[in-house]
Amino acid sequence: MRLRRGRALSLLTVLLCHFGLTQAPTAPATNAAPDAVIIDTDIGDDIDDVFAVGLMLSSPEIKILGVESAWGDTALRSRMIDRLLCETGRTDIPSLTGISKTKPGAGGFSQRAWASAGIEHHHPDAVPFLLDQIRQHPGQITLLAIGPLTNIGAAIDRDPATFRKLKRVVMMGGSIHRGYDEGLGFTAAAPPAAEYNIAMDPEAAQKLFRSGVPIYMLPLDSTQLKFDETKRSLLASISTPLTDALQVLTAEYTRNTHQPTPTLFDPVAAAYLLDPTSCPTTPLSLQVDHAGFTRIAPGPPNAEVCLQPHPEAFFQILLPRLLHQRLSGTSSCIAP
Repeated sequence: MRLRRGRALSLLTVLLCHFGLTQAPTAPATNAAPDAVIIDTDIGDDIDDVFAVGLMLSSPEIKILGVESAWGDTALRSRMIDRLLCETGRTDIPSLTGISKTKPGAGGFSQRAWASAGIEHHHPDAVPFLLDQIRQHPGQITLLAIGPLTNIGAAIDRDPATFRKLKRVVMMGGSIHRGYDEGLGFTAAAPPAAEYNIAMDPEAAQKLFRSGVPIYMLPLDSTQLKFDETKRSLLASISTPLTDALQVLTAEYTRNTHQPTPTLFDPVAAAYLLDPTSCPTTPLSLQVDHAGFTRIAPGPPNAEVCLQPHPEAFFQILLPRLLHQRLSGTSSCIAP
């Protein structure tokens, strides 16, 4: 049986204080317009995407213009986005379907059952939506890119001049000095790797790095932060539409991948968007090769890159926001 809300909130307060976390996020100043953001995500494979989208939904200083599905089964990803938006009472946010493209080595849809149970809707195409929103809000939109970059490469091909009117791209991707840590312990950093979001479509990544748009990149060097058992217990300490969805999806991800401790790559990029001091950056000149490696190259910088993780700052942003999201969904989020 779940704790009554008042008792649960008291327990949450104690736990947050114990772990040095603040209470609810501070609301934006009344004279400050919310930042306009479009999210491009391959939600449904690893669990980190849904945590990143949940963080954006929990941040009052952000105005989400749309959530685009990217890579693989983009129709099912859009269905998952619809259900998440419905469960959290944000059906005002449009869900867009991106280009369905895949290749050998692509991730599996670990959260398929939850996504498939959502109500199926029609979705406009992501690439025209992205370009149209940029035209309507030149210089004002941040694109949060947390999946393979196929939609972004297509938008650059279609209208590079409009794409350059983005305010910036904040992305999770790349590997500069450190690769994937799985199985290597903490004795030495893994060598640089062809990071997944870049390696699935390196040609699209090359187009982005040549686009001239300001890029803020959160690579493997700074994003391999674990959602350990202690933090998972915090998520279980209270029941809201968002925390309930995150717990079910984490369980589904764990069951299908046999990974008990998720790595929160993508939420690090979302947290940077909210507070750049959470992951200070270094200007670098980067090139993407055909195998998907991101390499430092001669020339002027084309990206600001966070090279060192700042776990305390990250979790100070993530956990209080997820645990205090109070929006309620409707009773019709599940397909009959």
